[in-house]
Amino acid sequence: MSAPAETPAGPESGADGRQEAAGSGALKAITAFQAEFSDFGALPETVRQQTRRCLTDLIGVAAAGSRTELGMIIAAHAGDQFAAGARPASILFDAHGRKASAAGAALAGGMTIDAIDAHDGHPLTKGHAGCGLFPALAALAETEAPDMPLEEFLGHLAVGYEIAIRCGIALHATAPDYHTSGAWIAVGIAATGASMLGLDRASMHHAIGIAEYHGPRSQMMRCIDHPTMVKDGSGWGAMAGVSALMLARSGFTGAPALTIEDPAVADLFADLGNRWRIGEQYFKPWPVCRWAQPAVEAAFALRRDHAIDPADISSLRVRTFHEATRLASRWPADTEQAQYSLPFPMAAMLVHGRLGVAEISGTGLADAAVLDLAGRIELIGDARFDAVFPAERWAEVEIDLRDGRTVRSAPLTARGDADGPLPDDEIMAKFHALMAEAGHADRAGPIERMVMTPGTATVRDLIALVSA
Repeated sequence: MSAPAETPAGPESGADGRQEAAGSGALKAITAFQAEFSDFGALPETVRQQTRRCLTDLIGVAAAGSRTELGMIIAAHAGDQFAAGARPASILFDAHGRKASAAGAALAGGMTIDAIDAHDGHPLTKGHAGCGLFPALAALAETEAPDMPLEEFLGHLAVGYEIAIRCGIALHATAPDYHTSGAWIAVGIAATGASMLGLDRASMHHAIGIAEYHGPRSQMMRCIDHPTMVKDGSGWGAMAGVSALMLARSGFTGAPALTIEDPAVADLFADLGNRWRIGEQYFKPWPVCRWAQPAVEAAFALRRDHAIDPADISSLRVRTFHEATRLASRWPADTEQAQYSLPFPMAAMLVHGRLGVAEISGTGLADAAVLDLAGRIELIGDARFDAVFPAERWAEVEIDLRDGRTVRSAPLTARGDADGPLPDDEIMAKFHALMAEAGHADRAGPIERMVMTPGTATVRDLIALVSA
């Protein structure tokens, strides 16, 4: 597969002879960027390494997510409602080995990764590009070109991150509501998929327009306030992006995508190939909302530095930015509420000194000591931290002990940001732990070697390891 065919400035003709406007300067910049960096080897080494890290992390989270109730429901739904047809796509880590259409596999994959809130993200998007990109591009590659070299697939994934992240920043700059990642992932998938399928710029123009128009502009704070399985909309965005691409290839037309073609956001795309946004990604050490992680980090530091026994704690206060104070569920009924909570995972860290999938799911939700401590955590908004959100996320914690002492953390951000990245060995340890918890410890080594080191593997080889 190759980058979209270049067409002259001015009127353009799609595959069916339709005459269309050339599209915005940003769209031209994207197609030029795709053409220049369609070869993975042309990317800077730091970008190649970051892409490998992102994909490995996403695969581990997908494995863990497949074991959740959400993951099992969505896999069954995709298999039942999205017929595989002549070119079936695999559903990530589905225990029953079900297949679906490319759009259905993208839906299931995005929601499966979203089922465990441990995947990478970008601060300015307030969301997650890879969660939808990986399963959508994998489904497209499996159904359209399964023998694509994995190195080529990684190149498309890297380019997809660059486009999708910019779409996310553009959406936040041009829309009044905070929309879920699915809204802008859809556009990034359509643009990247057009390159994978070799569509011309006119067809890409329509694909991104369809994707933006039909993408899920769901209001994220509703899920923060009322956590459920709808989560970040990533699966629905992945489905919308793949569907938009297929529709555009068939001649369906779409309105211009303002997240790319609005002149007000053109500058976001002018630095493609010079500024690598994928390098601004964070990686999560723990499987909960990123907004809660500064407080979890602070609690972990206090427990370690002061040898705190949870039984000696009388009360706790967290000062953080406003959005994080809305992660207010103290006694979660399910893992969705636990993942979108600040008090519960912080309490689990203080009680156990660790925070993994087991602490925010299953019997971990009924841990009496954690529930008791979570009920004593006070959340306080702090204007200092509001002023730098979303680019930076801060918290500080105070713990009152029963002997009358109060211990305080310094203001902290979460580990894993671009200016303090997790080392490769910690990301790989997290990956192996997630794979083992999902019952796939035997696959972890082969996947790590395949993704993290250059070789001759194909998309088909990777799919064999991430499906039943």
